[in-house]
Amino acid sequence: MPTASYSDTLVLDNGGHSLKVGYSSQSSPRVLPNCIMKAKSEKRRAFIGDQIDDCRDLSSLFYMLPFQKGYLVNWDHQKSVWDYVFGKQCFNLRAENLNLIFTEPYFNFSSIQEGLSEIFFEEYGFKSLLRTHAGDLSCYRNKMEFPGEKCCLVIDCGFSFTHLVPYVMGRRVRASVKRIDVGGKLLTNHLKEITSYRQLHVLDETHVMNGCKEDCCYVALDWEEDVRVAKQRGKENTIARDYVLPDFTNIRRGFMKSLEDSTGKPEEGEQLIRMNNERFMVPEILFHPSDIGISQMGIPEAVVECVGGCEEAAQPWLYRNIVLTGGCAMFPGFRERMEREVRRLAPGDMEVVVREVENPVEYAWRGGASLAKDSEFGGMCVSKQEYMESGFQACQQKFYL
Repeated sequence: MPTASYSDTLVLDNGGHSLKVGYSSQSSPRVLPNCIMKAKSEKRRAFIGDQIDDCRDLSSLFYMLPFQKGYLVNWDHQKSVWDYVFGKQCFNLRAENLNLIFTEPYFNFSSIQEGLSEIFFEEYGFKSLLRTHAGDLSCYRNKMEFPGEKCCLVIDCGFSFTHLVPYVMGRRVRASVKRIDVGGKLLTNHLKEITSYRQLHVLDETHVMNGCKEDCCYVALDWEEDVRVAKQRGKENTIARDYVLPDFTNIRRGFMKSLEDSTGKPEEGEQLIRMNNERFMVPEILFHPSDIGISQMGIPEAVVECVGGCEEAAQPWLYRNIVLTGGCAMFPGFRERMEREVRRLAPGDMEVVVREVENPVEYAWRGGASLAKDSEFGGMCVSKQEYMESGFQACQQKFYL
C-alpha cells in the first residue's frame, strides 16, 4: 500500500482500464479498475473499482465500462467510480482545498472536455484543475530522470489504443502523433476467441483470461524459431505450458505451471488450458495488426513514420530516447524486440535506445506527482475563480490538448 501523507494536489490518471490515483506526496498511487462489475454469485450488488476484491466468485463477471474505444461515453458509470474514489470509502476528499491533475485521451472530443471541466469544478468543487495527457506526464518524468535528453518519443500501449507521441524540448508535436487501434482489450479478446475455438469456451471469462494473458504471454524475439519450437511434440516443445484456471474456492487467480510440471494432464481438482503458440502469437498483434485483419502499421513502422514527421534536427534525439509505458509494455521481451525492429527500420546513422521504465502502468502518475512540486505548476492550472468568470473558454486557452 502507498504511504499516505496529505498534500494539496491530487493526481488522477484516468485510464480506460484502471484509475491511478493518489496525493502527489504519496510514494505510489492506488490502482483500481475503472469499471463497475456484477457477478453471478452476488446478483443484488454491483462492485465499483477495487470492491471486486470482496467478491467470492469472479467467474463470468459482467463489466460496465465508462470508456468505449478509448473515449468516455458513459458518464453515469464514470461518475459512480469517481464518487467511490473521492468518497469516504477511499480518499475522503475535501475537494475545495485540492488541485487536481487529470489525464484524458488524445484527440478528445470538445464536448467531453467541457463536461469534464464542468463536473470537476461545479459538482466536485476542486480548487484548481490541470487537464493533460498521460504522455505529457510521462515526458516530464523522463526529463527528470534523463535531464540531458532534449526530446523523447512516448509509446503508450494502453487498454484501447497504442499512441506514439513525440516531444521536442518538452513540447508535444501534435501533427506527428500516431494511433494504432490495438491495445490490451483487443489482445485479451483475441486470446478468449482462439482459446474458445481450440479448447474451452471462455468468451464470458474476461477477468480470468486477462489474468492468463498477463501470466503467460511474451513477445517473441525470434518469431520464426518460436513457431518452429511450438510445432514440436513432447520435450522438444519448450514453449507449451499448462495454465491452471481458478476455481474461486482454493485458487483465486490462475497460474502458469513450470516447464517440468506442464504435462498436459490435470491433477485432482484442476482445470487446465494448454498455452502453446498463443503465448507469443497474441502480443505479436502489436507488431503486425494485419494478422487479424486490422490494416494498420505495427508499432516499429509507426515509430519510424512518427519520427520522420518531426523536424530533421530532432530526429536523432527522438530515436535515442523512446519510452515504453502502459500495461502492454509489461510483456517480457517487449523492449528488446522493439529496439531490434526499430534499429532495422531506422536510418543507419541513428542511435536507437528504447527505455523500459520501472512500472509502465504507474509511470504517468509519477510524472504528475513530480509536476505538482514544480514551481511553474500553479501557472498551468485553471482556478475555480477563473472558470466561474470565463467558463470552459478559460480551459481552452490554458490547456495544450
